Amino acid sequence: MPHQITIKPSDHSFTCDDGDTVLQAAIAADLMIPYGCRNGACGTCKGKILAGEIDYGAHQATTLTDQEKAKGYALFCVGKPKTDLIIEVREVRRAGDIQVRRLPCRIESIDKAAPDVAIVKLKLPANERLQYLAGQYIDLLLKDGMRRSFSIATPPHDDSLLELHIRHVPDGRFTGQLFNEFKGREILRFEGPLGSFYLREDSDRPIIFVAGGTGFAPIKAVVEHALHHRIDRQMVLYWGARAKRDLYLPGLPGGWQQQHPNFTFIPVLSDAAPDDDWPGRTGLVHQAVLDDFADLSGWQVYACGAPAMIDAARATFTHDRHLPEDQFFADSFTYAADAAAKA
Repeated sequence: MPHQITIKPSDHSFTCDDGDTVLQAAIAADLMIPYGCRNGACGTCKGKILAGEIDYGAHQATTLTDQEKAKGYALFCVGKPKTDLIIEVREVRRAGDIQVRRLPCRIESIDKAAPDVAIVKLKLPANERLQYLAGQYIDLLLKDGMRRSFSIATPPHDDSLLELHIRHVPDGRFTGQLFNEFKGREILRFEGPLGSFYLREDSDRPIIFVAGGTGFAPIKAVVEHALHHRIDRQMVLYWGARAKRDLYLPGLPGGWQQQHPNFTFIPVLSDAAPDDDWPGRTGLVHQAVLDDFADLSGWQVYACGAPAMIDAARATFTHDRHLPEDQFFADSFTYAADAAAKA
């Protein structure tokens, strides 16, 4: 029988089905509480039982001691309610609520989605998971002390592998290795999650997403998070690319549009190849938004891509289309302006 769980001090409540852990049920209800491993090893999700009974689940004795149990503490990543519960735990609602960590990872797969775009999946150690908000990014830590920043393309509910969309930068030190030398199973280190590009869920405004190239990656995570949690706000995605081949996953947003009446996908090509036989929109992706909307005063905009696109979108959307400045959220892929620093 499902049990009702109430979080203090927020008074948020949710239902936990039989067999689910408190953490699983909280995530399903889009109520994020801290976690680090999901298997009772790290203690990040530790909280207090104020009322009710819990099955503590399998965990390391040093992570949750008998003395802590006697004081009412439990690990919510493995604990399963036996009755209705009232629990005390901090909730994660902002990027600053999540601990930034340094972790090792292994390249699980490298798939070339386009001639110059690789979809890379990273696997963490068996006892680790990364908690993050959809839209955030990680910094890969290279052996020479340099960093390379890449957005996480997978939503938090699907975190068994971290997916990155990486464009090959000519003469880039890291991307050159990735495209020409790496075969998979290479060990890397990263720091994250980082960034303040994530969905503001306390708003009911309709949303325009503007993606340029691999700027689709964090927007993919945000959209999949929103659809998974049945957020019914109107969403319109404009994905800009040079030629048809640069829309490296066109079937994915096309499928979202078919399955969800509140989602619309508009691809835009700036330099279609002669053999593309492109029947769709052309030009600059931010201009397509300007052409479609005379007034953005009631919208939110999430834009991700090259700095020039971000700057043009911010200036024209706020000045010419009355978008409130505090409703424009952006992740600027600075590699487009400084390839040597990001490649």
